[in-house]
Amino acid sequence: MSRKLVDPNIAQIVLALPNAEATARAGALLAPLMRPTDVLALWGDLGAGKTSLARALIQTCLAKTGQVEDVPSPTFTLVQTYETADLPVWHADLYRLKDPDELIELGLDEALETGLLVLEWPDRMGADLPVARLDIELTEQGEGRVAKLTGPARLWEERLGCVLRQWTVSQV
Repeated sequence: MSRKLVDPNIAQIVLALPNAEATARAGALLAPLMRPTDVLALWGDLGAGKTSLARALIQTCLAKTGQVEDVPSPTFTLVQTYETADLPVWHADLYRLKDPDELIELGLDEALETGLLVLEWPDRMGADLPVARLDIELTEQGEGRVAKLTGPARLWEERLGCVLRQWTVSQV
């Protein structure tokens, strides 16, 4: 785990994810920090852990009010929505989109106005991908993975610092 300063306008942390439990823990740590209009863009190859991280985040948001719900990958439905205590969560898997024009049919504009939007395969949005987002890049490293979380400092520096502190405490 580390904090990297790429640019004073960018906040970035890197978390080592040695196993699936660590990936789920990263999602759970992010959940209470989410705000309306946040966009999480999950980047990585097939099997990188995008859905696992999203699932843990959403289940943690739901658990705040005692809700227990299966959180499937939205690969075939494209979008799943969840009403949580703090905000609606939209989980979109854009893998099957062929053209960014298809986004209009998904209604993601509503998520961008009032909820949390969690995107898998965000590159499919093309130029419509919001700039004010948190990118979470999941890559293989040895037997595990690494998550690089990067976003505009004005939106994410404090929150990513909180994640890093909690991550460090639990690793001791």
